Amino acid sequence: MLRPAGVRKRKYVIDFGHLGGYSQRMSTRATILVVDDDPDVLTAARLLLRRHFERVLTTEDPHQIESLMTTNRVDVFLVDMNFAIGRNSGAEGLRWLERILALDPDAVVVLMTAFGDLGVAVEAMREGAADFVLKPWQNDKLVATLGVAAKLRQTRTTINALGVLPPADEMVAGSARMKTVMDIVAKVAPTDANILIRGENGTGKELIAQALHRQSMRADKVLVAVDLGAVAESLFESELFGHRKGAFTDALSDRTGRFQAAHGGTLFLDEVGNLPPPLQTKLLRVLESREIVPLGSDQPAPIDVRLISATNRPIESLVAEGLFREDLLYRINTIEIELPPLRERLDDLPELVRHFVTLYSRKYNLHGKKLSSQALEVLRAHRWPGNIRELSHAVERALILGDGDMIDAADFNLLSGRQSSQIDSLNLEDNERRTVKLALEQAGGNISHAASALGITRAALYRRIEKFGL
Repeated sequence: MLRPAGVRKRKYVIDFGHLGGYSQRMSTRATILVVDDDPDVLTAARLLLRRHFERVLTTEDPHQIESLMTTNRVDVFLVDMNFAIGRNSGAEGLRWLERILALDPDAVVVLMTAFGDLGVAVEAMREGAADFVLKPWQNDKLVATLGVAAKLRQTRTTINALGVLPPADEMVAGSARMKTVMDIVAKVAPTDANILIRGENGTGKELIAQALHRQSMRADKVLVAVDLGAVAESLFESELFGHRKGAFTDALSDRTGRFQAAHGGTLFLDEVGNLPPPLQTKLLRVLESREIVPLGSDQPAPIDVRLISATNRPIESLVAEGLFREDLLYRINTIEIELPPLRERLDDLPELVRHFVTLYSRKYNLHGKKLSSQALEVLRAHRWPGNIRELSHAVERALILGDGDMIDAADFNLLSGRQSSQIDSLNLEDNERRTVKLALEQAGGNISHAASALGITRAALYRRIEKFGL
């Protein structure tokens, strides 16, 4: 412990009242390590997060971080910035951030403090922090932040598996469709043109955003990602534009918005097609004026960001239906990049499979496993509605469940497109349950993403989850 004997830090009241619905039933496949020298904060975090994530580790002593990293695969670190009594500069948190990233350059670290400071928040994100939260936290917001952080960790793992390392390297792109995509990336990345990335779930939109940033003139600056599908409408302005202390009931300190945190770098707005029309107007105003006004402030602040957006929705149809502003579409869509689904780039399949076999063999210490030619044919015949994300999960499952050194067709629990349609047509309710379950699996338990993929509202998806006992 770094605190003098007998001295306790300020107590925080954490609200356990709203823990979410589906998340109580299904956990995100991620391990969260919470580091804070207040045992009450650790208890609150453990009770909340264990209902949303597969595993939650806690420690009061930051010096235990290294040993915990040695004995556990930590996906997301939630680390306090101030440990010693009376210190509120955030310097300790920055030092532990540096140490964690030295041990694991791909680590995803979210820093937390009771002292909201714009400079510290921006510095933390520029030094490699994924995000910055304030105590006392809002339960929904903390869970959403860590959920996005866990997704970022998954993306970084996938990036490594696909071979995206230095800026000059490319993803697996042997097919003609992907070569065209990567040619466009190479041409537009050095510019400051706004980019809209389109494609089905699991096609790698986040990876393309990473590649664009790496090859841009802003590569030495921060890339800040915002999953708009996971941001509640009531929190949108605070999340993107920030707020000042006292701006609303729970605004106990200043909060840095994502636009300010990305100043000088790149802002990636994922799932932009899910943005409600009233919030589209606010976003358009900011993009046109190049300045933001935090909630509770009357002083505009200039912003300098390169905007990359992504969507899996048919955005022209949304415009035609009056659900998406046409002028906002023009603003975010200077250049459009369309990612093909996996079924349209099957020339890349063997190389992708080799990457995932290597990745998961290392993870589970299953060296020497190879894929049979029959298994590859089964993979080629599959329609891959979940695209590369589904392929990753399929290879991982086959490696774990398969016997011997050869991964055979029987190790993949897949149906061909024709077999699938025959079975699905037998029973409508079974088909609906299977579709909902698949959407949830492909979205990693993210309700917004799953609902978007299914073309229904979150409320409708919750009803089906309850109906089918998922």
